[in-house]
Amino acid sequence: MSAYIHELPDWPRFRWRHESVMAPLASARYLQGQLIGLAEALPVSVRTEATRQVDLGQTPDAAARYDQPLTEQRILGWHAALFPAEDARGLPAWDAEGHRHPAGAWRTDSAALMHVVSGPMGIVHFEAPAAVRISGEMREFLDWFNHDATIEPVLKAALAHLWFVTIHPFHDGNGEIAGGLTDMALARSENNAQRYYSMSAQIREERDDYYRILERTQLGTMDVTAWMVWFLGCLARALEHARTVLSGLLTKARDREKLRDVPLNARQRLMITRLLEGGEGKLTTSTWAARAGCSPDTALRDIQQLVERGVLVRGVGGGRSTSYALAER
Repeated sequence: MSAYIHELPDWPRFRWRHESVMAPLASARYLQGQLIGLAEALPVSVRTEATRQVDLGQTPDAAARYDQPLTEQRILGWHAALFPAEDARGLPAWDAEGHRHPAGAWRTDSAALMHVVSGPMGIVHFEAPAAVRISGEMREFLDWFNHDATIEPVLKAALAHLWFVTIHPFHDGNGEIAGGLTDMALARSENNAQRYYSMSAQIREERDDYYRILERTQLGTMDVTAWMVWFLGCLARALEHARTVLSGLLTKARDREKLRDVPLNARQRLMITRLLEGGEGKLTTSTWAARAGCSPDTALRDIQQLVERGVLVRGVGGGRSTSYALAER
């Protein structure tokens, strides 16, 4: 029977094939640089708004204080915040399976070993290390996370995620805490607390692939090349999504700046804002009248003024079916 990696004699001496990870690592690093450059081009107010859109899960402290040591107390504090003792009604809080485990404390396997299972047949995907090992395992993990500078920082983020979820130190919430650790390690790789993407959110988008590669890795050898390659690809997709979002924000910011000196009445300003935000589909005089709360004749005058000023352009069609769009500026 195959052994879990935490049962192997060389645990936790992870290894990987450098020639296999160099290309995806270079791609991820390039995208990180592009994203930082895009962010720096944004006005400060827009940059701040962009960071607010990032889903940092339940552990925003992880990235915000990335440059401070990761300690047992910090991790236990995140877990306690994730699982409050009482719900909003002041009643005892229970997990999804109707159990109540101590929040802010390492798990105890008083009844049986900790299993990760799924389905009505209770298929076992992973068996975590026994609870008596957790304190020692976490001390070794924390010492490595804080002090080992021999591993490339993005690769260290990938390894930190895998290592932590394999220790599985809590009854529940391991994935959420691992996500926070990952975001913290990535913030360290960029030396920047401002987050414009979330690896945690991307993993949720790809959860089926994530669980498949995790299960294969945890029931394999200490060669974790496949995991590292998957992680780097997932990171690249998170960065590409963020780049698209920031590019859109930059375009909108530039459009607003170009329109700053164009005279607009209240209706025109409202409708241009909606167009910039992508809140309108096909714009016609009738949709303008409905959204702006004015007559069709007033809507037509508003639109014609903007066409003359080069703000809007006419589309195909004629009469009432004529549509309009923002001009390229």
